[in-house]
Amino acid sequence: MSKLNPENLYDKARETADHLLDLTEELPEYGIVLGSGLGSLSEDIDIDLEVRYEHIPNFPVSTVEGHKGSLIFGWLAGKYVMAMNGRFHYYEGYNMYEVTFPERVMKLMGINKLIVSNASGGVNRDYKIGDVMIIRDHINFFPEHPLRGKNDERFGPRFVNMSEPYSRKMIEVVETYARSRQIPFRKGVYLGLQGPTFETIAEYNMVRVLGADAVGMSTVPEVIVAKHMDMEVFGISVITDIDDPDLIQSVNHEEVMKEAKKAEPVVRDLVQHLVKTY
Repeated sequence: MSKLNPENLYDKARETADHLLDLTEELPEYGIVLGSGLGSLSEDIDIDLEVRYEHIPNFPVSTVEGHKGSLIFGWLAGKYVMAMNGRFHYYEGYNMYEVTFPERVMKLMGINKLIVSNASGGVNRDYKIGDVMIIRDHINFFPEHPLRGKNDERFGPRFVNMSEPYSRKMIEVVETYARSRQIPFRKGVYLGLQGPTFETIAEYNMVRVLGADAVGMSTVPEVIVAKHMDMEVFGISVITDIDDPDLIQSVNHEEVMKEAKKAEPVVRDLVQHLVKTY
């Protein structure tokens, strides 16, 4: 596919959105990004339509192991949703317009509510592997900003208010439910780095000093673009490794996927409740 840029972004997103709308008779209410190891949420969706990324006009193709690479349309907890089974990362070589292209398409399809999930490294010393963290805020440490370049007012304003990147109302719904069911959870700040290397011990220390509780290689650009278009966002992380010199030496992609898999039932429960009730 040709590289996306500010000059062609709206037209490309409109073309893709119209193509997808022609394929489905329902209008999705939620967009969901299924992150590393969390793809099995798709098992809870009563699938109406599944389209491989390579069959979607203008869409990038996910290259990361564990990211299947398809859009799923169907019913989840009584709502019609569009779920990304595999996201796009800056470290794969895509520019930021490509990384965040799906969120542009979602908005032009009429979706105003977005759920993002990821696997992340815990830098908060109270966290442990397998914890589920509701993202209350983030720190952007990516080397390129997804809104850099000419702004298209059809998407949103030049300068975006980021005082509430993650919907407080959505967070409250999930928190209340988790407490009522005695489901343990954390709530913290996620810092986004470029990747694809896992962080060094010194970098973990830096992230903690900067005020974050977890660190990862995704999500932040997607949320920035979603807020540019005035979408409501809920974010959730699974802590798959932690800042421990004795454990960090064994961190690899397979271990991350393994730990994320263990936490899937909790994430699926929380996400389904949010979709059902909000």
